[in-house]
Amino acid sequence: MNRLSFLLIALIVFSATNVTSAQSASTAASVNIPPAEEAQILKNTEAFVRELFAWGADFKVKTGPLAPSPSAYFYTVPIEVTVNGQTDKGTVFVSKDGKTFLRGEMFDIAANPFADNLAKLHAEGNPSVGPADARVTVVIFSDFQCPHCRELASILATVIPQYPQVRFVYKDFPLTQVHPWAESAAVGARCAYMQSPKAYATVQEQIFAEQDLLSAENIWEKLISYARQAGLDPDAFKSCMSSPEANATVDASHQEGEALNIASTPTVFVNGHPLTGGDKATLEQYIKYELSAPSSSTAPTRH
Repeated sequence: MNRLSFLLIALIVFSATNVTSAQSASTAASVNIPPAEEAQILKNTEAFVRELFAWGADFKVKTGPLAPSPSAYFYTVPIEVTVNGQTDKGTVFVSKDGKTFLRGEMFDIAANPFADNLAKLHAEGNPSVGPADARVTVVIFSDFQCPHCRELASILATVIPQYPQVRFVYKDFPLTQVHPWAESAAVGARCAYMQSPKAYATVQEQIFAEQDLLSAENIWEKLISYARQAGLDPDAFKSCMSSPEANATVDASHQEGEALNIASTPTVFVNGHPLTGGDKATLEQYIKYELSAPSSSTAPTRH
């Protein structure tokens, strides 16, 4: 994970990892409340979360502004906490009378609970396996230096052939604070895809196969070797590795993951339904459920 543990734990506790589109939209709206009343609710909320999480004077806490929530009886309260130069954000819910504090997720049961995720997931222009018009799309955010991502790659090698009607899309989320060569590997795999989409799988497989042998010092040399073995033009591959286009694509994928509140890898979305860690049984459970569900607009948007 790429965040300090105390911030991450707090975020998990008081923030919804994936909120509905209605809730997301509500946080951008304002509420009709006298300024003095809003200030008092925010002051009380800050005092309560400081006591709840033992956030002393060295923790800078910002709350507000109040926003509507999916419930007519609660406000959404954005919270930002900073300590030692590290910042994390989340939301809680406070009743309109200011007496009840709610942490966790709140849903409108009349809406798709993963609509907001679906709106943020963009499948096109990324390495993928399966039909572009599939009813079920699995989007995998991965880090090439992550051991659990390597395990998931092995799992997918057995799962993908079982579901030819499902589309599997690969996206990058290198955890650069803890994995020094992950971003370079992501750029290299992306360059392989840009030169020849079929070569992506070969390069991806080789990176994971030799994960324990790779380092920040040898990653470029290794990637060029993988590209050559995949039948790619080494000179064009080198140019791509240094190009702003390839790096921008990896950055865009990472930003998409941040918008989805991804905190660790691998993180998978099955028609928007999040799965952290890529457990095979749960992954297949989600896929089978979506395949059997009534047809609806549940695939990531195509751009």
